[in-house]
Amino acid sequence: MPPMKTILVVDDEPKIAQLARDYLEHAGFGVLTAGDGPAALTAVRQRHPDLVVLDLGLPGLDGLDVTRQLRRDSTIPIVMLTARDDELDKLLGLELGADDYLTKPFSPRELVARVRAVLRRSETATAPSDLIRAGDVVLDVPRMRAEVGGRTVELTATEFGLLRTLAASPGRIFTRSQLLDEIRGVAFESYERAIDSHIKNLRRKLEPDPREPRYVLTVYGVGYRFADDRSVRG
Repeated sequence: MPPMKTILVVDDEPKIAQLARDYLEHAGFGVLTAGDGPAALTAVRQRHPDLVVLDLGLPGLDGLDVTRQLRRDSTIPIVMLTARDDELDKLLGLELGADDYLTKPFSPRELVARVRAVLRRSETATAPSDLIRAGDVVLDVPRMRAEVGGRTVELTATEFGLLRTLAASPGRIFTRSQLLDEIRGVAFESYERAIDSHIKNLRRKLEPDPREPRYVLTVYGVGYRFADDRSVRG
């Protein structure tokens, strides 16, 4: 049996934290809880959970600050909990490196589904020899390692999933909706602007000049494509 995955739930509302704990434990996860940002950062550092469910509306050090600090030296998957009217916070959270979001009030079953989907795309489910090469971009899929021209690029699970999807089919145009389906693996509400935030992060790490991308190209009015081999070898 694979080892039990541990989820850290960060929320200052005890009832919400308990609800999330009950459903996640019933689904077979180990659960840690924290009521504020500093406690969350300590728990990640000391207990090494596999994923963080993070409320953005924390007192003091809020969820965006926590995300920012976690992303300085970690690619741990993050699922944000946001208030219904916080669209700007959702986009900012995604740009800071969160993997997914859920709007309060949320369905506990959907929370479990999102957690499973994010973990699934961060796991090593393929054979160790599974490499994707597109020009000078090399992806080691099982180890979630990306190299560009021999330089290692640190990507979150979501960013790696996007790059893997695009680089596996150079030249193929993917709509935002298709990319959303590819990286989530289950059908959720179509929040397609989230893809733009993840692409922005990916380009910042991957491209020599993110303003003039040579790998992940925009197809205006449609979506994105990975440049074909001829245009990325130079």
